[in-house]
Amino acid sequence: MRKIKNEELNRLSPEEFKSAEKIPAVLVLDDVRSAMNVGSAFRTSDAFRLERIYLCGITAQPPHREINKTALGAQDTVDWEHVGGIMDCIDQLKRDGYQIIAVEQADESTSLLDFQVELSGKYAFVFGNEVFGVNDKVVESADIVLEIPQYGTKHSLNISVSIGVVLWDFVSKQKKLPV
Repeated sequence: MRKIKNEELNRLSPEEFKSAEKIPAVLVLDDVRSAMNVGSAFRTSDAFRLERIYLCGITAQPPHREINKTALGAQDTVDWEHVGGIMDCIDQLKRDGYQIIAVEQADESTSLLDFQVELSGKYAFVFGNEVFGVNDKVVESADIVLEIPQYGTKHSLNISVSIGVVLWDFVSKQKKLPV
């Protein structure tokens, strides 16, 4: 066995990525303090070929040195938009037919293990501030509050890890991976 070289991976060029079919999902980041977490969100969104990222509130926006450091160019491939108010973003996504999925710990949350994906659905995954989590108004208006099961002593995962776990679960359950 040997490691595959980068040139053997047959990755899309940035131009091919822009025109390629996307997974019917968007990422919504609200008041994410760390620009490096934002960069990781771009990189993960590129990896799973999401439609777009919405950067809300104080969330850092490209161009930004720390975003570039972790995004490794994904800030140029993944479409993104800044929306000042999170509820403006959520309301528009609902009007556009997206199911709002707040990733948070809540009293009536759905475990990621039990999350069912509708193959014809469009999804907006909302991740909140690293300290305060998803805005309460978003949690109240979400179609689903999704919780990642955790079994250790810590009560949360880093947002970039959470994004990776949730998006991989979503893409794998969709069973319709882009070619």
